[in-house]
Amino acid sequence: MDNPSVKSSELLLASTRIEQLLKNLRDRLPCYVDMHIHSKYSRATSADMTLENIAFCARLKGLKIVGTGDCTHPRWLKELKEKLVEAFSGLYMLKSEKEPEKAVLFLIQGEVSTIYRDGNAIKRIHHVLLFPDFETVEQVCDALKHIGDIRADGRPLLECSSPELVEILKSVSDEIEIFPAHVWTPHFSIFGIHGYNSVKECYKDKYKEIHALETGLSSDPLMNWRVSSNDRYTLVSNSDSHSHYPWRLGREANLMLLEELSYKSILNAVRKKGKSRIILTIETHPEYGKYHYPGHRGCSFYAEPDNYFELKGICPICGKRLTPGVETHIEELADRPRGVRPRDASDYVHLIPLSEIIGYVYSIRPSSKKAWNIYYDMIRRFGNEYSVLLETPLEDLGKYDKKLAYAIRMVREDRVRIRPGYDGVYGEIEGFINDNGIIKFMS
Repeated sequence: MDNPSVKSSELLLASTRIEQLLKNLRDRLPCYVDMHIHSKYSRATSADMTLENIAFCARLKGLKIVGTGDCTHPRWLKELKEKLVEAFSGLYMLKSEKEPEKAVLFLIQGEVSTIYRDGNAIKRIHHVLLFPDFETVEQVCDALKHIGDIRADGRPLLECSSPELVEILKSVSDEIEIFPAHVWTPHFSIFGIHGYNSVKECYKDKYKEIHALETGLSSDPLMNWRVSSNDRYTLVSNSDSHSHYPWRLGREANLMLLEELSYKSILNAVRKKGKSRIILTIETHPEYGKYHYPGHRGCSFYAEPDNYFELKGICPICGKRLTPGVETHIEELADRPRGVRPRDASDYVHLIPLSEIIGYVYSIRPSSKKAWNIYYDMIRRFGNEYSVLLETPLEDLGKYDKKLAYAIRMVREDRVRIRPGYDGVYGEIEGFINDNGIIKFMS
């Protein structure tokens, strides 16, 4: 199986361009931003997903700005208003923080699910919402409570269409940003089983109000670039995290160059207005995502694209239809060969969370005491996780731990082989690729 990514030499060249860009653009602030997470009030989310825990792990990760998650849930919204104070225009920090410049900042954010009939088909789409202030959130909640129970879940189910949702939001404020979540995931996405083949088909006469698409764990920009109708949209990457742990939070994120620390600057980066821009997205390897390949979890079977089409989407073990995969669906909609890059597209890099690299190298769980001890020690020495994975000289990492330094070098050069995820099963690291083949650590 070919690794679906640009060549390592191209990634290194991209990193060089980014380094030069950051040196030359002194008038803008580089910030790692994760715009999509959840709170303890969403289904299947950790009860420890509190503002304090999110801020603590965001700082470990290197995130400057992180979404609040679930801002339409009344109990979470009450907590947000009680515990946060505005640090910069439209960006908030915990009241316990003393210095806004050093604080982890919160962006008011939520996610909603629209379920509706369009023609003869039932559509199920998740949307990420960004808000400039709490007053705007409250106005939107007053409108949404008539089309769904916003108290039932952090990500409420709404009985309205996607264009109707946009109309509701924009009637409150044009500064509300909405974009489809994890756009290729088979379930609850714009291009999924109960979705559409284009943004325009989904949002109809409101499609020009959409400025961004979220790649999701199972796809990366290279894959999205194969569909030319998506060129007009900014590709964003976010963790969609249901846990505060650093192997989930910020596993996908955006490196933004902002004119200033403000909600407006983030909005401009997404909408490509003014000087603010997203210059780089942090991506997991697409194979790592839970729906990269089609398969059946119950049958422990997944199919590579060619095999999937030969099987006509039917599981050879049980005879039932396979859960679709992102790779094969993109192949069905693609009008370009792999490798074509739109002119104004941002760069990206594939990363593996540091905790998982430690776990793989030493054959331990990322959540084990030993893994945490190594993780904390590296953060104390080198600053934060993104600094370790992207910036710290390999020579310095080698003095600390040669095996970890080698693994991080392989990650930086995109020389990682992942066993692909399928039907809700995460992908797994198989090894690192060098001139001698696949290298596996044996601890």
